[in-house]
Amino acid sequence: MNPEMKWEIKKLTTDFLILGGGTAGCYAALTFCEHSGGHVLIAEKANIKRSGCLAAGVNAINAYIAPGKTPRSYVDYARADAEGIARGDLLLTMSEGLNRAVRKLEELGLVILKDESGRYAARGGRNIKINGENIKPLLARAVAGQPRITILERVSVFEYIVRDNRILGAFAISVDEPVLYVLTAKAVLCATGGAAGLYKPNSPGFSRHKMWYPPFNTGAGYAMGIRAGAEMTTFEMRFVALRCKDTIAPTGTLAQGVSAKQVNTLGEVYEQQYGLTTSQRLYGTLTENREGRGPCYLRTVGITAEQDEDLQKAYLNMAPSQTLKWIESGRTPAVANVEIAGTEPYIVGGHTASGYWVDTKRETTIRGLFAAGDVAGGCPQKYVSGAFAEGEIAAKSALSHMDAATPVVWETEIQKARRFLESFLRQPSKKSVDQRSVDQLEEEMQAVMDEYAGGIGSGYRYSEQSLAAAAEKIRALAEEAETNALALADARALVYSLELRERLTLCNSVIAHLAARKETRWPGFGENTDYPERNDAYNLYINSKRENGKLKILFRPLVKEGEIYEH
Repeated sequence: MNPEMKWEIKKLTTDFLILGGGTAGCYAALTFCEHSGGHVLIAEKANIKRSGCLAAGVNAINAYIAPGKTPRSYVDYARADAEGIARGDLLLTMSEGLNRAVRKLEELGLVILKDESGRYAARGGRNIKINGENIKPLLARAVAGQPRITILERVSVFEYIVRDNRILGAFAISVDEPVLYVLTAKAVLCATGGAAGLYKPNSPGFSRHKMWYPPFNTGAGYAMGIRAGAEMTTFEMRFVALRCKDTIAPTGTLAQGVSAKQVNTLGEVYEQQYGLTTSQRLYGTLTENREGRGPCYLRTVGITAEQDEDLQKAYLNMAPSQTLKWIESGRTPAVANVEIAGTEPYIVGGHTASGYWVDTKRETTIRGLFAAGDVAGGCPQKYVSGAFAEGEIAAKSALSHMDAATPVVWETEIQKARRFLESFLRQPSKKSVDQRSVDQLEEEMQAVMDEYAGGIGSGYRYSEQSLAAAAEKIRALAEEAETNALALADARALVYSLELRERLTLCNSVIAHLAARKETRWPGFGENTDYPERNDAYNLYINSKRENGKLKILFRPLVKEGEIYEH
């Protein structure tokens, strides 16, 4: 890329700026337009029809209040699954919106399966079955049909514009050409999703992007919040998915759809021995493998021919590679048990409690900045419908900012952002002949996190010494990524470089959080070998905030039953 390249600067102003056109972002945009006459701008890195975690579709709504259940019972389930480290006030406000969001989706055209009595077909105690291969196109069509919503695609948002702890907007660049966007709004919603790619994945080399969570989710929203001084929470509660081996396809459809039990190579059912929370199911599998009773499987042999066919169809909705594997091998679920394994760790607030520290309005500690979906912390087990519910909450809360004047970004702030981008485009000096590519730096980052910060290679284990080593190595990589010219060929290569910066920023916070929780709270998700047992002294939230360039760890007491936290 020519370091003398001239950047075109485009300024766009709106009432409500939404960063990320995925699950929460689309739903928030629709909600905002239903309750106001204002305008929305969605900034999306890809194409909104197939972006985000719903890109390939899903075959179930995993958070639904079934007949006989209440939002409060869902709170109890999610808090127990998180071993107490969850915000009851956030879980309750989310749970109260679950069924409303599902009805809205059905109105938009989502096919929800019904049983003989005409009720939604259940898949377990909190799930309902859907034909969800087109769930994202349905959302995209609804958003595109609203004249007050503008969709800006193929742009990568890389920095918030914050002044006096008040959000003014964000800077973004085009994925395809040298355009710097200055996006301003009265309120901003971060809905950029969680983070993949911090750790070495299950599949190396050319298959490294075959993973459970979308590989293009780099933790951008987290990183921008960290750098802007927002308070973040519970990054130490990583999510390691229990998945079908090789294809990394979900296992819930097998476990809940046909009641498949977890068995070891001896045919012994082991899941009850370790417990049935999400992390315990994984921990049992890891332990059976470590002690020589692996491989482990979900026992599907013996299911009916109808169940066998239903499973193959169900996986076509969300993980077609699993169905193709069954068909190509001739070993369908009724013929052979399905081998299972853990993935690399992810940071994802839709399954765990990682993310922004928010109040019940989903406002972050930066005024006017809201968070919803996977990027919002404190509210685990939200899944698809919970992300919709949080998007609705955030959009309605943003209405209180609409009487404010549209903020003005100073020219000095714009030029600072331009100079920052140009700093990545310097011609390499003679001393930089050994410069490394973005891919090389990313692979080293993943190797460091895998070996020293509890990845697959270390059996999800870490210690105080290994975390200290990880922190030092990540610090060095971040410095190299910031200062070394990376021979960027075009605008897209610059985007990749910024994504590496985002991941490294988040890695630093994850390591600090892991070190601060001196216990093992979620075996399976991670084991602190210096503190292998649970310690109730850590019945608290571990938060962090960047001050004067340094990360500060904060310990907050649990929000107790019936309490509500507000900033």
